[in-house]
Amino acid sequence: MNKLAILITALALSFSAGAFADESVKSALEHAKEAVVHGKMGHAPILVEHAKAALEDTLAAAITTKGQVKTHVEAASKSLQEAIDHGTLGHAEMATKPAEEAVEHLKAANK
Repeated sequence: MNKLAILITALALSFSAGAFADESVKSALEHAKEAVVHGKMGHAPILVEHAKAALEDTLAAAITTKGQVKTHVEAASKSLQEAIDHGTLGHAEMATKPAEEAVEHLKAANK
């Protein structure tokens, strides 16, 4: 009986980890899209704010994802960090391109 309880708990945790990753990817995608919008408007500080939130979500998702999804999430993380770096320097235009790349990777990871 104890082994059955452990098995059920393990299965429940694995499904919830997948759901958590999905939510993190969705949240990251929304923030990355907002970063792009603000980057195109020349609002570097707001781009950075959204890119940082998206990066936090991608880092959380990277812990629980696997395979191609993980590859896209990690690539998005790198692009978001690049967007943050440029945006912090006030280079909204230069920060927008990596933010757009992050959006594409997150869309692929969200399929």
